Amino acid sequence: MKAIAYAHSLPITDPLALQDIERPAPTAHGHDLLVEVRAIAVNPVDTKIRRFVAPEAGEWKVLGWDAAGVVQAVGDKVSRFKVGDRVWYAGALDRPGSNAELQLVDEHLVGAMPARLDFAAAAAMPLTTLTAWELLFDRLGVPQGGGQGQSLMVIGAAGGVGSMLVQLARQLTQLQVIATASRPETEAWVRELGAHHVVNHRRPLAEEVQRLGLAAPALVASLTETGAHFAQIVELLAPQGKLALIDDPAPGQLDVLALKRKSLSLHWELMFTRSLYNTADKGKQGELLSEAARLVDSGTLRSTLGEHLGRINASNLRRAHALQESGTVRGKLVLEGF
Repeated sequence: MKAIAYAHSLPITDPLALQDIERPAPTAHGHDLLVEVRAIAVNPVDTKIRRFVAPEAGEWKVLGWDAAGVVQAVGDKVSRFKVGDRVWYAGALDRPGSNAELQLVDEHLVGAMPARLDFAAAAAMPLTTLTAWELLFDRLGVPQGGGQGQSLMVIGAAGGVGSMLVQLARQLTQLQVIATASRPETEAWVRELGAHHVVNHRRPLAEEVQRLGLAAPALVASLTETGAHFAQIVELLAPQGKLALIDDPAPGQLDVLALKRKSLSLHWELMFTRSLYNTADKGKQGELLSEAARLVDSGTLRSTLGEHLGRINASNLRRAHALQESGTVRGKLVLEGF
């Protein structure tokens, strides 16, 4: 089968950073589905792993943690899916990824794909939908339908996770959503997704909120450059507020003692925790994806596909990684077909 992989961690400008290769087709056993991958999306995690995680000597590493495709075979313990089903998923961090024609994925992490979406539009959503859902409802503890009288600021709202988080907060809670964006096109994007207010994260956040006559938010979701914004977030948050983050601040950038005076709490979100630790509730991710599909089919949620970059090959994936590393992506970058 065709796959795109790397043997050494290299800058994305190097033609060997991602290469077209051939690999044996895998076989489904146990709870695994063998999925024919039709479309994929690129996330920041793809570029981080490529840059910092080298394969064993002589081995290839296949990236990719967003996919939509068709079930080709099932393991002997599979109960939720059958051959021919259209599915979407983000997979697991410790298994070969979706940048291949065929992929094995645990059925517990898989959802039925929305009927109204094509494969490209569907592939844009799984990882960011799961991350945003877990961040909002599990980490920040906002109940569905709740949040009345509270505000949520989403820092970096135009990216993949932010694009889903704005929708979930607007559609499934009563929170007032304050999004941050720094360009006219990204401001328009987050307003279209449902943000009540938009402020510029290139300016002091507390001043931006005060300029609009808004009260200090009780909740902040910081999705990018948390280390650079940390002091401003502490100043901005209401007493007893909550900060949730997904990115990787440099050592020393987060002074947790600064949270004490206001009794602020810090919450990490990593979508891969359930699969990495094989938690008893890992099947919740498949259930959430099936619920998200129902919300898409009802018109409550929409795909966050930002740009379609063509077929799934090394050249187009190198371009996608370069764009992702630029920090200017709006929504999700998607590739489709081998």
